[in-house]
Amino acid sequence: MLPIFFIFGLLCGCDRLGASRHAQLVEDADSKSAQGDFERAINLYEAALDDSESVRSAEIHYKLALLYDDKLNDPISALHHFKRYLALSPDGPHANEVKKSMKHDEIAALTALSGDSVIPRSEAAQLRNENLNLRKELEARTGPSRSGPEKSQANEASSRKIASKKADRTYVVQSGDTLFSISRKFYRSPKRWKEILNANEKTIHDPKKLTVGQTLVIP
Repeated sequence: MLPIFFIFGLLCGCDRLGASRHAQLVEDADSKSAQGDFERAINLYEAALDDSESVRSAEIHYKLALLYDDKLNDPISALHHFKRYLALSPDGPHANEVKKSMKHDEIAALTALSGDSVIPRSEAAQLRNENLNLRKELEARTGPSRSGPEKSQANEASSRKIASKKADRTYVVQSGDTLFSISRKFYRSPKRWKEILNANEKTIHDPKKLTVGQTLVIP
């Protein structure tokens, strides 16, 4: 009986060592990612992936996808890891966010593969409608009010207050930032990156390469 207990204890010890090594790899990868060493972080995350294709691996695929999506601007690699996450954890805590990110990355991947930066028709139509509504709203605000001078002054004061509040909302670009990651930081979704680009079109010369230390207006 002694050899059986010995073997059982040895197996348990191996499991604990495996779990400990996995946790250490993930911790080191998280640290490297926070330091901006994304290539090293990716290597460590991939080393932490095991062959069991477990929920534990799903979380690592999610972290890898975010690195490729937000930091390295590689939608094709991000799509791969987002898909692996959903395959391993279809009802996981990040499932809804992953599905939304995949829709955006599919368009970005097609654009990257074709070299075409044309906005899809549906998105162009949506932007036109938003611009039309905004124009009407601005015309209504700037037009004279027939309700009396007091209401007009109150509206003007309110408009100035809103404009001032928006103008004060800025962000200084950090190492590794992309328009996708900044959009995710402020709006919890990468889909609004074009709004940030449009608000800073005079200062952003290359949307794929932001300048560290640059101050961006966040609409």
